[in-house]
Amino acid sequence: MTEFVSYEKLSKKEKRRVNARRRKTWQGASPVTRRTGNKKKYNRKKIKARLKDDDLS
Repeated sequence: MTEFVSYEKLSKKEKRRVNARRRKTWQGASPVTRRTGNKKKYNRKKIKARLKDDDLS
């Protein structure tokens, strides 16, 4: 039977192993919180994308 060692006293490698075991899988979903952009803000990229779409038609 293995002895209990507190997390603070574990080696760097062992901490990585413990963290990997505890970590959950997101199964393709991004865990980063997404925010929508400000609708009132001037956006050059949006204008360029519209011009590009008009050229293709």
